[in-house]
Amino acid sequence: MQALVYTLIALAAAGAGATAYFGLTFTPAEAILVAIVFGCVSIVLMERKLRQRAENRLEKAIEDLSRLLATDAQAGAVLGQRINAMADINAGSRLEGVEADISVLGTVIRQVAEAVAEMEDRVARPKPEPRDRMIAAPTAAPAPRADTASREPEPVIPLQTLRQALAEDRLIFHVQPIVTLPQRRPQGYDLVPRLMLQDGEMADRADFLPRRGGEDVLRMIDGVGLVEAVTISRRASANGQPVKLYVPLSRATLSDTVSADQLIASMEANRAFAPGLIFAISQADWQSLSTAERAVVDAVAKKGAGFSISNVKTLRVDVAEMAAQNVRSLRIDAARFIDEPEAFTDFHASDIANYLNRFEVALMATGITSERQIVELLEDGIALVQGPHIAAPGPVRPDLMVERQRAAVTPLRRADA
Repeated sequence: MQALVYTLIALAAAGAGATAYFGLTFTPAEAILVAIVFGCVSIVLMERKLRQRAENRLEKAIEDLSRLLATDAQAGAVLGQRINAMADINAGSRLEGVEADISVLGTVIRQVAEAVAEMEDRVARPKPEPRDRMIAAPTAAPAPRADTASREPEPVIPLQTLRQALAEDRLIFHVQPIVTLPQRRPQGYDLVPRLMLQDGEMADRADFLPRRGGEDVLRMIDGVGLVEAVTISRRASANGQPVKLYVPLSRATLSDTVSADQLIASMEANRAFAPGLIFAISQADWQSLSTAERAVVDAVAKKGAGFSISNVKTLRVDVAEMAAQNVRSLRIDAARFIDEPEAFTDFHASDIANYLNRFEVALMATGITSERQIVELLEDGIALVQGPHIAAPGPVRPDLMVERQRAAVTPLRRADA
């Protein structure tokens, strides 16, 4: 930079000499003298300015160094005060206090051990009070009982009547909201199959779903539900309001090759809406899936759809494995969980929801019938609820409803079709 400045000064001096020679009619010697004087004066002024700038920079550096030294001196003084304070500490008295605390802690541990022993002695005797609910750590799930279906009540509508109703397209899907507490905002909607009777009354699924046999009917109901769910998801997304739908799924669909292939193909064709579709399958069916059926479940999960395990009887399950299979929620009966939590597991009820959340699996309480149940579930950290006290199943919005023409419905085909 200085070389450039000196070059400019030399050029300016030459210009001054040329001006004196040509403009003022100086002699060549006088013009050269003017150029030399002009250059010397410019160089002296430039050097003086550079010297002042260097002195200012040096003064500023000295001030910064003085400030740092003052800060170090202050820190050294504080450190000396702390060292003096530590030197005045009576270590003997402090050690005595620590020994006393350790003694108290040992007493508390013995009391806790005695209380645990007493609780183990009383496990087989009276049931604990409702607010002494405990939930157990996940362990191996017990095998489903073979006679479970035999103990369930038979549907009041015969299978033949159900087949006739399906042929007449009298199967209707209503939606029941699942809300988050405490705001009670809808988190998703259950697709609830209902049957329209000859007299115009609506029959709930407990009145017509077959308990034994009728696999072809179950596959047809699953297929109609899937068509309804895809249509609702597509129209809701087109309206800018995507929804999460819980679609019923039975083992009859997973065990049939044709129906399973159609289910996977439907998920592939609607991959954009698959994350909003969650298939609800009972815990008994989930635990008894065969290898081929498990492969269908994995294929559906790879398309983006999730699963919700319904009718959960025990929480002694491998949550990590279920989360890896894209299980997003476990459904428990609210009344049974509140009244008989020991039937589920052995840890505190307030811990199980947090434990499941670590694997991104939600605990959902169903069958809510009173405000008291909501309060107790909130105390246990359960945020997803559903039941008649929240909202009963109702018709789908008209702009999202599936047209009821028979030709518009393409359920999963039966194996014997």
